[in-house]
Amino acid sequence: MENTSLNRRKVLKSALLGIGGLSTLSAIPWGANAETTTPFWTNKPRLVAPGFSWKDYPLKAKLNANENKFGPSTATKEAILSSVNGGNFYAHEEVMELTKMLADKEGVKPEQIMLGPGSTDLLEKIAVISFMDGTGNIVSADPAYMSVVRSAQRVGATWKNIPGNADWSHDLDAMQKAIDEETKLIYVCNPNNPTGATTDPDKLWKFCSKASQKAPVFVDEAYLEFMPEEDQKSMVGLINKGKDIILSRTFSKIYGMAGLRVGYIVAKEERIEAINKILRSSYNLSLTSLKGAMAAIKDEAFVTMCREKNMEVKEYVYGQFQSMGIDYIPSKTSFIMFPLAVDGKSYMKGMYENGVGVRLFEIDGKPWGRVSMGTMDEMKLFVKTLGSVIS
Repeated sequence: MENTSLNRRKVLKSALLGIGGLSTLSAIPWGANAETTTPFWTNKPRLVAPGFSWKDYPLKAKLNANENKFGPSTATKEAILSSVNGGNFYAHEEVMELTKMLADKEGVKPEQIMLGPGSTDLLEKIAVISFMDGTGNIVSADPAYMSVVRSAQRVGATWKNIPGNADWSHDLDAMQKAIDEETKLIYVCNPNNPTGATTDPDKLWKFCSKASQKAPVFVDEAYLEFMPEEDQKSMVGLINKGKDIILSRTFSKIYGMAGLRVGYIVAKEERIEAINKILRSSYNLSLTSLKGAMAAIKDEAFVTMCREKNMEVKEYVYGQFQSMGIDYIPSKTSFIMFPLAVDGKSYMKGMYENGVGVRLFEIDGKPWGRVSMGTMDEMKLFVKTLGSVIS
């Protein structure tokens, strides 16, 4: 028993070194100032999500989660239904088949792809693995999608939260300066959640290329496919240039498969190997979800339709906001964030009492609303309800 335990420890240690070894180049401080006593990043998070229990409110328009109201596609549903009879078998072959399809899509080798039950699952697992020894820091923008940050903090990481620029893009210069010898992970979400803002892809490319020499850069592109095709500039090309980038994509958003749980990451082959020594994320995927994802990739017409519908309802809300004198953050995603001129609790109570589910955030102590895009009828109900609540 003792030898077995020792062997397991050796395997775990080897795997951690495999992951950490790819980021140990951060031993030299980058942008650090030994004489600075007050960090230039904020000690208090700018973004807070106040709790609100909405379970007792029957919703006519569920706009509190970034879900695609038009999916999954007919082809996806048919693939899922036809695969049910094979549910008594493990889906090893289907994992390999989907991995190959995604590798072709991203222009990488299958060995550079890892599947998981949604991209958040992979985000959180990599955060935990990166900080498993209870030390180090993670650098990200603030506001940001918080799952990776919270997971890192729960195992001992310090969060260097960098306020965004005036246009809500990532302050890449400040993020670069925040990287030091203790940085084990850098997180970028572009387009960003919950703000919906984007960071210039050319500037981001240069940042990721340079920052990845110091620590792994995790680039979350969950909402990239909502952008016009000509604007979809992924960071995946950096991986084939040998950069230590971990890029995540998901089937939860434009493919309309949030409840079916399929996501994936792309990274250097040696990083995927190191992660695989600790977890087998693809083993947690069901045959039905895998088959659905395979069909979804092929259904380009559905993706185009969803992108166009999303833009249509978003432009409608923009126009209504402008006529109501409501400011908002221009969004490249499937949601819009806007400052509230009323108390956050009053806003939430009024919206939910009228059957409209939305989200509430606080940025620097001020209330902000976020509304996810639904059908045109749902957005019209949102606008009507919002007008009565804030008047």
